[in-house]
Order: sequence, then structure tokens, then C-alpha cells
Amino acid sequence: MAPDLTLSEWDDWFTVQAGWTRSTRTWIYSQAALARADGVLDVGCGTGAITGELRRWGAGRVVGVDVDARMLTFAREREDGVTYVHGDAHHLPFPDHSFDVVLSHFLLLWLTNPIQGVCEMARVLRPGGYVAACAEPDYGGRVDYPPALASLGRWQAEALRRQGAEPEMGRRLGELFAGAGLQTTVGVMAGRWDCVGNDAAPPGGDFDTEWSMRQRDLAGLVPPEKLRRWREIDRQALAEGRRVLFVPTFYALGQKVKRER
Repeated sequence: MAPDLTLSEWDDWFTVQAGWTRSTRTWIYSQAALARADGVLDVGCGTGAITGELRRWGAGRVVGVDVDARMLTFAREREDGVTYVHGDAHHLPFPDHSFDVVLSHFLLLWLTNPIQGVCEMARVLRPGGYVAACAEPDYGGRVDYPPALASLGRWQAEALRRQGAEPEMGRRLGELFAGAGLQTTVGVMAGRWDCVGNDAAPPGGDFDTEWSMRQRDLAGLVPPEKLRRWREIDRQALAEGRRVLFVPTFYALGQKVKRER
């Protein structure tokens, strides 16, 4: 069993993920008229890594909900004007039609019943409002280069499955949102690699955070010496501008149709 991360380490990881998806979230917030929303709900908010930015976008009442009480305690220390509530995404503790925008970020792959989770998000949404899945990965289309790292993605997908996640959730977003009765746009985030060459500074920061998560996930599945070898190959490839890592990451934006009387 891999040792769990500290709350600060989890927050570091969520912040890295938020960096990957920032441009897509900006587009989603604009399309969902977030700045004019009176009530916004972040489902599976974790440590609040992206929840506070909803307030900075001009949204009125912002609520974060998560099943992990420890992460909520960490989130409340941010003092970001957000109300944090303990609750399960499968049974959201809010009345019908409570929010103008309901969103999640790398959440649905972890739900036991993702269609129920999306239906719950639609239930607490006001007619005319938007549900957004800001990011859901699909490891079935992962690309790793150089070839020595090709098996890393397969092992990471297996590690996710063993933790109860669905590593190919991305391709299911359209199906899930349609099943919840939402008029939906689905897309895939673009990849970008800064091929900076041999004179670049050695990787650090996000690289170390990402590898801490990999080592946690793959402990007991991959021998430590193989993990160390992969890490060194990854570091060298980045320094030489040869590294490509692309996990298709889908987003979905669905609107709740107003019923005519």
C-alpha cells in the first residue's frame, strides 16, 4: 500500500493539474457566463485549488463540496470567500435549482456511478444554467516519447483502475451529459510542449510534484529501480527537448434546458 500524501502535497498536485487546464477553464467560465452567476458549485473541490478563482471571476455565492473532510479543513484555511460543505457527489446536499453554474475538475473518473453524479449536478442546477466537467482524462489515447517511457502510461492507467478510477472517462463525457438531459458541447484540450534544448535549466517544481504522485500510485506495481530509471529518462528527455507526454483530456459544457409552460 502506497503511503498517502500530506494535505499540502495533495494541494500541490491539484495546483499542478489546475495549471494544465487553465486556458480551457477560462473558455468554459466565459461560455457559462460565470461572472453573472449568483450561485456556483464546485463538486469535488478537494483542497480548494480552483474554487477560489470562481470568486475572482466575479461569481456571487460560491460553494465547494467534497467527501473528504480533511481536505475541506485545508480548503477553509484559504479564507477565499468560499463556503465549503461536506457531501457526496452522488447525493449532493442541496435543493433542486440551487445554482447557476455547477462544475467539476478531474472528478468523474473517481465516481462509482458517474451518471448519477452528472444527474445530481443537473438536479441542483437552475433551468438555463450550465454544468461543466472542466477536465477528464482518457489514458486509452496516451502518447509517451521517447519509446523507453511507452509503458509508463499503461502502468499508470492500471494503477488508476486498482484505485477504483476509470482511466478512459474522457470519451464518455458526451454520453453522460446526454443521459442527464443536458444540451452539451464536448471537446479535447490541445497539447503543447516547450522544446527548449540542452542548455535549459533542469526540470523541477511541477516535475517533482508529478513524480511524487507517480511513485505513490505505482508503488507495489513497478519495482523501485524501474521507477528511478523512468524518472531519469524523463528528466533527461525534458532537458533535451525530446519529451512528449499527451493524455487526451476532455471537457464538457452542458446547458439545462428551460421547460416551456
